[in-house]
Amino acid sequence: MEKKSILLVDDEQLILDSLARELTSAPHDFDVAVASSGEEALAKLHERFWHLVITDLLMPGIDGLQVLQEVKRASPQTMVIILTGYADMEAAIDALRLGADDFLQKPCDTEELLFRMSNCFVKQDLLIKVNLYENILPVCCFCKKIRGEASDGQGKSQWYSLEEYLRQVQGVNVSHGCCPDCFQLHMANIDSA
Repeated sequence: MEKKSILLVDDEQLILDSLARELTSAPHDFDVAVASSGEEALAKLHERFWHLVITDLLMPGIDGLQVLQEVKRASPQTMVIILTGYADMEAAIDALRLGADDFLQKPCDTEELLFRMSNCFVKQDLLIKVNLYENILPVCCFCKKIRGEASDGQGKSQWYSLEEYLRQVQGVNVSHGCCPDCFQLHMANIDSA
């Protein structure tokens, strides 16, 4: 199983070292990298996919909210936990509005952090599955009808012909024509009859 990759961002080296040591030691064994500033974090964000970014809120230069915004812009499936040494409810609300997946006050209990991280990973796995299935259009392999998303209340979805699906579900009008290949095929059938 792939190790979960975590980017720790904090301008306090002691916090970076202790969190990195805790998250890389058994039994956790995460793939952890550290950034001691928001600027360094932004550079590392674009090097690879991160499952989780844990960032301090208040840092000189680029702060945690700016890191959060860039993470969510560049990789919406990456989870973000904001850590702060200040019990500021307004900052927590701002972070959650900007897409933070969780918010913890420093110093945080390791077990609580691991619990919140686990919740983030569950949420992330579900988001990845939803995104995967959103890009699949269910089509019958025999009659080529398309299943609509709405159900009839009993868990059954309606199946549409391609034209019905485009018109009723997608709101697209269909005009009829004949492609060159079909035209040649039909002309050949008429000539042989």
